[in-house]
This record gives sequence, C-alpha cells and structure tokens, in this order.
Amino acid sequence: MTDYEAETAFLGEWGRFQQQVFFFLCLSIIPNGFTALAIVFLADTPPHRCLIPAHLNLTDAWRNSSIPLEEENHSGALVPSKCFRYKLDDMLSFSERGLLPGVDVNLTNVPKEGCLDGWEYDRSVYISTITTEWDLVCDDRWKNPLTSSVFFCGVLTGSFISGQLSDRYGRKIVMFVTIAVQTVFTFIQVFSSSWVVFCIVFFVVGLGQISNYMSAFVLGTEILGPRVRTIFSTAGVSLFFAVGYMLLPVLAFFIRDWRMLLLGLTLPGFLCLPLWWFIPESPRWLLSRGRVEEAEAIVRDAAKKNKIEPPSVIFNPSQVRSQQTHNICDLLRSPNIRWISVTLWNTVTIGYFALSLNTANLHGNAYFNCFLSALVEIPAYTLSWVLFRWCSRRLSLFSTLFMGGLFLLFIRLIPANLIYFAITLEMIGKFAVTTTFAIVYAYTAELYPTVLRNTALGACSMASRIGSIIAPYFIYLRSYSISLPYILMGSLTALAGLLSLLLPESYGMPLPDTITHMQQFPG
Repeated sequence: MTDYEAETAFLGEWGRFQQQVFFFLCLSIIPNGFTALAIVFLADTPPHRCLIPAHLNLTDAWRNSSIPLEEENHSGALVPSKCFRYKLDDMLSFSERGLLPGVDVNLTNVPKEGCLDGWEYDRSVYISTITTEWDLVCDDRWKNPLTSSVFFCGVLTGSFISGQLSDRYGRKIVMFVTIAVQTVFTFIQVFSSSWVVFCIVFFVVGLGQISNYMSAFVLGTEILGPRVRTIFSTAGVSLFFAVGYMLLPVLAFFIRDWRMLLLGLTLPGFLCLPLWWFIPESPRWLLSRGRVEEAEAIVRDAAKKNKIEPPSVIFNPSQVRSQQTHNICDLLRSPNIRWISVTLWNTVTIGYFALSLNTANLHGNAYFNCFLSALVEIPAYTLSWVLFRWCSRRLSLFSTLFMGGLFLLFIRLIPANLIYFAITLEMIGKFAVTTTFAIVYAYTAELYPTVLRNTALGACSMASRIGSIIAPYFIYLRSYSISLPYILMGSLTALAGLLSLLLPESYGMPLPDTITHMQQFPG
C-alpha cells in the first residue's frame, strides 16, 4: 500500500470536491433518521377499551359502567380496564330488568370477559397506527415491541452482509443499491395486509437502512482528509441523521394515518438516488484492490474540481499491490473486535434506542417529546466533534458514558410529582449516550484498517444489534416497574464507561491501511 494521505495532500482539505462529497453523503443520511425511529408513531398504542356493540339494547347507565375499574401499576389510581368488560349477557339481563349498576347490582360480583368484539381506540391523536389496525393490545401486546425487534434483526443482517459486500465490491455500489432497497420496501410496506407481512417487509427495510448508512460513513471517512474526516464522522453524518429524526415528528404531526406517513417517508429516499452521479468510489478502496488507474482518475477529477494541477504520477503502480481479500473471520480471530463490539457497542445501542423509543411514553405531547429527543442530539453531535477534535478517545468515551449512566440512575430517585424534572434528567442521559454513539462510530473507523474497515464497522454494528433488538423490551419492563428500565440502562452504561478506559488510544494517529498497522488492545 502507498501512503495515500501523503500522495493526495496536494488536493487540499476543503476544496469543491471535498465539499461536494461531504454534503451529498450527509444528505443521503437524512432518510435514515426517519426510518430508524418511525416506529415510535407507526406503532404507538393510544388509550383503548373493550368495544360494546352499538346495536345492543343496553341502558345508558349500564353502557357507561360496562368497563370494570383496575388499579394502575405505577400510580395506584383506578382506571377503566383496557382488556376486560363485564359479561354482556349478564349486563343485558340486568338492563332488561331495570336494575341499576352500583345501586341494585354489586359490580364486584358481575363476571368479566375479554374484548370479544374488539376494541375502541381514542382517535384524538392518531387516525390509525399498526396497533389499532391489527389490535396489538392485551394478549397480543407482545407483538408491539417485537415489531421494533424485527426491524433491528434486519439491521443486524444488513450489518453482517453489507460490510463484507462493501469491502469486496465497493462502497458506492453497495450504498446506492441499499438506498434503493430501503426506499422501495418502505413503499411496499404501505400496502401491508397483516402484521406478519408488515414485519417481513420491515426486516428488509432495516437491512437496507444500516447498509447504506455504514457505506456512506466509510466512503466519507476514506475520501476526506484528516481534519474534515473528523467533522464528517462525528458531527456531519450525525447532524444530518438528527435532521431526519427532527423532521419525523413534524411530518407525523400533520399525517396521523400510518400508511400515509410511510408514504411520506419514502419521498426523500427517491430524491437521494440521483446522487449516484455526484459521489465517487473510494480511491483508498480501489488502491487496496490494485485498481490504480480508476483511483488516479478520481483523484485527477478531484484536482480539476479544486482547480489544482496534479503531479504527472500520483500513485506509483510499483508501490501499489492488491491486498489479500479479508472477511469477518479475520476480525474474529482476535479478541479486539469481540471486546469493542459486544461490550461497548451493545451498551450504547441499548441506551440510545431504548431512550429514543421511550418518547411516546413520556408525560405530555408525544410529538413534542420526540422532537425534543431529536433536538437534544444536535448539541450532542456538536460536542462529539469537539471531543473528537481535541480530546483523548478513551477519556471522551469514559466521561460521556459514565455521566449518562449516572443521570439515568438518578431518575428513580425523583419523586413522582416532579415529572418534568425526571424528563429533563432523561434528556441529559440521552444527550450523553448520543454523544458516545457518534464517537464510537468514528473511533471504530479509526482503529481498523482500510482492507477491513467496512467489515469491522459492520461487525461492531452487527453485534450491537443484539442491544437494539432487546431495547424495545427494556421499555416493555415499564409495565412492571417504571424505574426498572432506568436502573438497568444506567448501570450498564456506567459500567461500560469504566471498561472503556481499557481501549487503545487513536487520537492523532494515521488511519491504518493494513492489519499489521492496527494498534494492539491493552485490555
């Protein structure tokens, strides 16, 4: 391998070519912000109760008392049951005999039954969600978190295959093929006839979503120079993801039907496809495959755009040799990738997605809470760039993880009446975890060599999907105890912060091109 950065230094760091690559790659990330967290609105569960058929000859008194009261788990208040009603035959009998509920009939003695005629849902917030369409409540409420988990299973599969495809066939082609997959299958999802069909298509959407995100991330990391790379890999990509995330509640606020919302989310994906003609392949990757002429043509085109005269010979073919093909097995032979992927990535992923998916459960307006959760990411990504530009990688990871863990643990100490203070602590925890997420992506890209960079990022992302698959079930634990998700997330995050001190330091080091250039992990 040649010294790529030295041989392309004549291009400068921030000419028209770099600006074009930077902004177009960032634009391609916006649809990922929609897709990754759209399930917050697509599968939200509005207030509901058993349906009492309108044609039944029940008096108003019995119709109004048809739903038994139950004690709420976290507050202890009596609320109408979501899954049971008093037995219809008994209520009809009492109603016909003119008996009054609570006066002539002791309701505690009236037998109950499930919602045999279905449910009626509060339509004040949503026209429809997949929960109201396919009744994912009561005995079927387990299907709701499973829907998110199926998406993240697709993300896991995409992380596994896209990294290896990208290292073998190129960053650019994998990126645009998977943008098309994500967009087309989101469109197909609109026509889902059942929950099972929705989940199968959602799996493919998840596969496409992570694949194009990682390919774009690695493409930018390899094309851009050291200083601009730092901005791109922390603040750049992440801020545009946050823009997509912020636009999600705005769009969802105006489109309250889940099918129409999905249709609206496909449009930005179709707009990204023409970027094929403006984003080049990675010259670094082409050199690692021995394709010197193609790499040189891209660099000469870059010089032309930057109005710079290139040297007559940019890459000396005698110094460039095609690298041996590597795959995920080369990574798994060492404990390095196992350590960073299983411990660090999983913890950060659980924290990020559990807190993001939890916005619909927070007190107040679901759209505002989701927007607030997205807004918190803007300063978080800005801080990640500052830390990545001027600070030690290990200390950056330790400080953000440990702080996030502590704030999440503090939530359970807040009295129940101080709701907004608890939400503030949760947003500070989300801020810290989001900062770590951006740093971890960029840090992993720094640690692993060009011949394996996309595969390494894919392997870490793949292992972390175990975290994102179980993240919806962390939220599901709320039904047993409100504070349990925060205790688990806070403890895991703080522990990962302490363990991150064992990682190698890559601040100020050149990007490794081969496996022999990789740093050893002291821990």
